[in-house]
Amino acid sequence: MRNHRLDIRIDHDFRSTIAACANTQRPGQEGTWIVDEMQQAYVRLHEAGYAHCVEAWIDGTRCGGLYAVNIGHMVFGESMFSLRSNASKIALSALVAFCLHHGMPIIDCQQQTRHLASLGASPWPRDAFTRQLGGLTRQPPVPWQFDPIYWYALFNRPPASA
Repeated sequence: MRNHRLDIRIDHDFRSTIAACANTQRPGQEGTWIVDEMQQAYVRLHEAGYAHCVEAWIDGTRCGGLYAVNIGHMVFGESMFSLRSNASKIALSALVAFCLHHGMPIIDCQQQTRHLASLGASPWPRDAFTRQLGGLTRQPPVPWQFDPIYWYALFNRPPASA
């Protein structure tokens, strides 16, 4: 990404992000669970402040993203899309940076896949997860805005000099 302009946008275009997720063809799957009725339900959750999207824009073009449900300090990842190689990984990295900055220690990926495992995700025992869930969901919500300073904490280094 050194030779490209990267912008992370949160809640920029939720409807378009969920539609892109619904239109993503995944190996070994026919169709999608993100049918029109589900999209409308998530749009209502978004309008109520519970569903959010993270988008990766490269050189002015939206190239990838994801959407998630947020209750308190708990994030439930729902789906991702990528129109350019690794763009969904960039969006997920931005979500991780955002969550770390706001003291949100868990992103529930809901599925155990090789792709998520390659990014560092690992399954939790149900008991451990449910013990954390109650306390995290009772925390106050955080403002869903992205600041580039979140990257610096994630990668543990200061911004490059201008």
